Amino acid sequence: MLGSGLLAWVRRRDPGYVVLRRAARLTLVASAVFYGGRYGLGNPTLATYGLFGAVAMGAFTQLPGAPRERARILLVALPVGWVLISLGTVLAGNVWAAAGGMLVVGFVVAFAGTGGPRLVGLVGALQLFYILASFPPYQPDTLPQRLLGVTIAVLLLAVTEVLLFPDPPPVSYPQRLVSAADRLAVLLDVAAEMLAGTEGDQRERLSRQEEAAAAVARLRLAEFPAAERPTSAVVRDRALRACEAALQGVLVKVTRILAEAPPQPPPGLAAARLFRACAETTRASGRTLRHGGPPVSLDDLDAAIDASERAFAAPTGPVGPADLSRLCLDAGALSLANQVSVLAVSARAAVGLPTTDTNPAVAGYRSVVGDVRQPRWRLYWRQFRAHLTVRSALFQSAVRLAVALSAARVVAGFLPLQHGFWVLLATLTVLRTSAMDTRTALKPAVLGTIGGAAASGVLMLFVNRSIVYVVALPVTMVLAFTLGRLLGPSWAQALFTLLLTFVFAQLAPAGPQLAETRLVNVLIGAAVGILAGVLLWPRGARHDLRKNTAGYLRAVGGLIEEAVAATLGGPRPDEALHRARRAVALADASYAQYHGERHDPPAGQVDWQAVLSAGHHALHAVPAMLFRYQSGRLADWPEAAAQLRETAGRIRSAYDEVADQITRGEAPHPVVSATRCIDELNRFRPLLDERSAAPQVRHLVEVNFLLANLADHIAHTGPSTAPRRDGPPRNRP
Repeated sequence: MLGSGLLAWVRRRDPGYVVLRRAARLTLVASAVFYGGRYGLGNPTLATYGLFGAVAMGAFTQLPGAPRERARILLVALPVGWVLISLGTVLAGNVWAAAGGMLVVGFVVAFAGTGGPRLVGLVGALQLFYILASFPPYQPDTLPQRLLGVTIAVLLLAVTEVLLFPDPPPVSYPQRLVSAADRLAVLLDVAAEMLAGTEGDQRERLSRQEEAAAAVARLRLAEFPAAERPTSAVVRDRALRACEAALQGVLVKVTRILAEAPPQPPPGLAAARLFRACAETTRASGRTLRHGGPPVSLDDLDAAIDASERAFAAPTGPVGPADLSRLCLDAGALSLANQVSVLAVSARAAVGLPTTDTNPAVAGYRSVVGDVRQPRWRLYWRQFRAHLTVRSALFQSAVRLAVALSAARVVAGFLPLQHGFWVLLATLTVLRTSAMDTRTALKPAVLGTIGGAAASGVLMLFVNRSIVYVVALPVTMVLAFTLGRLLGPSWAQALFTLLLTFVFAQLAPAGPQLAETRLVNVLIGAAVGILAGVLLWPRGARHDLRKNTAGYLRAVGGLIEEAVAATLGGPRPDEALHRARRAVALADASYAQYHGERHDPPAGQVDWQAVLSAGHHALHAVPAMLFRYQSGRLADWPEAAAQLRETAGRIRSAYDEVADQITRGEAPHPVVSATRCIDELNRFRPLLDERSAAPQVRHLVEVNFLLANLADHIAHTGPSTAPRRDGPPRNRP
C-alpha cells in the first residue's frame, strides 16, 4: 500500500519518470567512475574529477532535444571542459591569478549562453570545471588524471543517455508549429468556401477560428522549458521563430478578413481562389516541418498571386461601397498570401533547404531568417555583438556572475577555509538575475545546508566505519537527484550536503567538522552572492524588459513612418530597419530572462507576448512592403500623401504612447483603436474616383491595409484584450 502510494506520488510529480531516469543514469555513472578510480585504480584525483564531472554534466545542465542530441552536446562540450580544467589547474597556485581567470572565464562562459539554449544549458557545468580545478592543492602534474576522470565520466554519460533508460522525446517547437499550421489551413479552407459564396455553418467557422487561435497561442516561448526554446543564433532557430511570426500574422489577417467580409461576397472573387492556394501552402509548410517531410514549393502560390494581381480590378468610375469591399478583400488576400509565402520560405530554411523563390515579399524576410548557406560563426557573432551592451539583460547577467565568482574566489583564497570551492558553488547556486530572486534562493540554500550539515555531523559522530559511507553513497545520490528535484531546493541542498560528506569521508579522514566546514563555506558564498545581486543591476529583467521593449516599440514606430514616407518618394529606411532589428534582440532576450524570474504584480499586468507581437508583426510586414514595390511608387500621387502620412504618424504615436506607458510602469492603454480597412479606405474615395491606374490603386490599398493591421496589433496590447499573465512553462503535447 505504501509502495503504491509512493509510486503514484512520484508519477504525479515526475510525469514520464524523466527525473527518475536521469537520476538513475547519473548515479550509475558517478558511482562507477568514483569507485573505479578510488578503489579500483587507487587514484583519488581521477575519482574526484570523475565524480564531479558526472555531477556537473548530469545535474547542473539543462540540455534540449532527444537523447541522441543531448549526448552529442555532451561530447561537443567535452573539449571545452578540458580547456577550463587545464586553465584552472595552471592558475591555482596564485589567488589573484585564479580570481582573474575566474573573472574572464565567468564572463565568457556565461555570455556564451547568448548563443542559445544549447549553450546556456552548459553554463553551470562549465563554470564548475574551472572552479574545481582552480583551488589548491596546486598540482599541475595531476592534470592528465583530472582530464581522464572527467573524460570517462562524460563519455559514460553520453552512452547512457542513449542506451540506458532513454527519456521520451520532448514535445518540440516544430511539432507545435505543425499543429498550428494544420489548424490554420483548415480555417483557410473554411474562409475560402465563405468567400466563394458557399453556404457554411457560422458555428463551424468560429470553432475553427478558436482552434487555430489556441494552437498559435501555444507557440508562446513561455509554454516551453527554457532548453526547448528556439532562441539560438543558428538559421534553424531563427527560421522557426519566423514561422511562428508568420503563423501569427496569418491568423490576424484571416481573422480581420472574415470579420470585414460582407454577408454576401461578390461573385467570382479572386480572393476566394487565392485563399485555397494559401490553405494548401500552409498545410504543405507544416508537412515540411515534420521530420523528413517533403519540401514545400511556392510555385502554385506564386502563380495564384500573379493571377490575383492581374484580376485586381481598380474602379473605373464612381467608387461605391461594393467597390471598397472588393478592394479590401483583394488587398487582404494578397497580403495574406505574402505572409504564407514567408511561412513557406521559413519552413524551408528551418530544415536546411535554400529557396530560389522570386516573390519580392519573401526577400524582405531573408535578412530576418538568414541564408542557410551563411557560416554559422557569422550568425553567432551577429547575435553576440547585438548583446555587447549594458542594455542587454544577458550581458548584465554575465557580468554579475563573473564579478561574484571572482570575488568569492578571492575571499576563499585569503580566508583559512578547507574545501574553498564550496564557497563558489554556493555563490553559483544562490545568485540570480535579480536581488529579489537572489534573496528568495537564499532561504532554501541556507536551511537545506543547515539540515544536511546537522545530519552529516550526527552521522559522522557515531559512524566511523568507511564501509558505511561506501554503501550509502549510491543511495544518497539517488535521493539527492530525485527527491531533491521533486521536493524543492531545501531538500536538494540538504541531500547534496549529505552526498558531499559521504564523498569526502572516503577521500580523506573526516569527522563532524567537515559538516561545519560545509556550512561555513555555504554561508560565505551566499553572502557574496547576495552582495553581487544587490549591487549589480538588482532589478533584473523586470526593469530591462520594460526599457528594452519600450525602445523596440519606438524603433518600430519610426520604421513604420519612414517606410510610408519611402512609398511617397522618400529614402529607403535602411538605418531604421537596422535599429529595429538590434532592438528586437535586446527585447526578446529580456523577455526570455523574465520568464526565469519571479513576476512582480505591475509587470504581470502587461501581456508581453501581445506587446512584442505588435513589434514583430511590423518588423516583418514592413520589409515585405518595401521589397514588394520600388520606393516612390506613390510619389506622383500627392493627393494621397497627406492622408497616408497622417495615418502613419498616428500609428507611430500609438507605438510611442505604449512605449511611454510601459516605461512608466503602467499597463498599456493605447488611444488608437482597431479600424476596418473599408473605413480607412473610404477616406480616399474622392481620390479613387479620379484615378484608374490599377497598380497605383492596388499599392495604395495594400499600404492602407497594412496600416490598418498595424493599428489593430497595437490596439490589442490594451486592457480590452484581457491579457493573461504568462505562466510557467508546460510541456503539453
